[in-house]
Amino acid sequence: MNQPFELILGSAQWGWNTDRKQAFALLDAWLKTNRHNIDVATNYPINRNPADFRAAEQILAEYCQAHGLSDLKITVKIGSLDNMRGPEINLSPTFIRMMGEEYLRIFGQNLDCVMLHWDNREEETAIRASLEALHSLETDFGLRSGLSGIAHPGVYAHALTDLPMHCDIQLKHNVLQSDLARYQPLFDKGHRFYAYGINAGGVKLDANYSENSTFAVRGGQADKVAEKLEYLRQQLPVWNVAFVRPPVQTMNHVGLIFASHTPVLNGIVVGTSSVAQLVETLDYYRNLDTFDYTDVWLALKNA
Repeated sequence: MNQPFELILGSAQWGWNTDRKQAFALLDAWLKTNRHNIDVATNYPINRNPADFRAAEQILAEYCQAHGLSDLKITVKIGSLDNMRGPEINLSPTFIRMMGEEYLRIFGQNLDCVMLHWDNREEETAIRASLEALHSLETDFGLRSGLSGIAHPGVYAHALTDLPMHCDIQLKHNVLQSDLARYQPLFDKGHRFYAYGINAGGVKLDANYSENSTFAVRGGQADKVAEKLEYLRQQLPVWNVAFVRPPVQTMNHVGLIFASHTPVLNGIVVGTSSVAQLVETLDYYRNLDTFDYTDVWLALKNA
């Protein structure tokens, strides 16, 4: 595993299939492990319900205020104008400055990083202006800069050529879908890369989904992933008798192994929706420091 390798608590389901009480319990459990990195976005949850726009950040802000916290490391992703899963964004310099200052007001010392999010633009002049505004937040307030889910990493790489910025960069990376190759122009530039969606939208190896499961509420289609899941199920007996180590049993285990062994990655955004899932994730993650799962990663990488 890469060192140092960070886990970040994600909040994409908060206000959707993870209610306020559950989110508070997740935060309690997270902080008890002495972890402080938390990820949120203006458009979370992305459930196409306008009434829930910015609900995840509101839950997080309420938790910070209720507990008088000032030592979190919150990453906020900005740009989306609604939570309808559409392409509408505002990443103008004025908007970036405004949102950066608003989140400083909301989260205070807990705000650590501001990310440009969901950018489908390919005009380098406009992207450069956004990056300069983001850099001004870094210069004026000490906030780290970041990028997440951008459509044209190559254009960003060129626009960043002479800007003194080292960004945190989030990208989708799992065994069913990976954007790693698209982000190659940004490699070896001093940026740090974090995987999200390691469970492929809540896919389960047993393909047994309740109506409230993450896979179901996101509109997942089981038939589209059936072939790859069958391959994984066939590999489990091979992986689990090869060495004396905790077995690979769930899609979460697969995702943790796949992401943590990928050399370019520096961390994972953990998107659990219950305390039980979080505890299980952290327990299995600890195994990766003790036992060798390189054979599993190679099999997944070459599948």
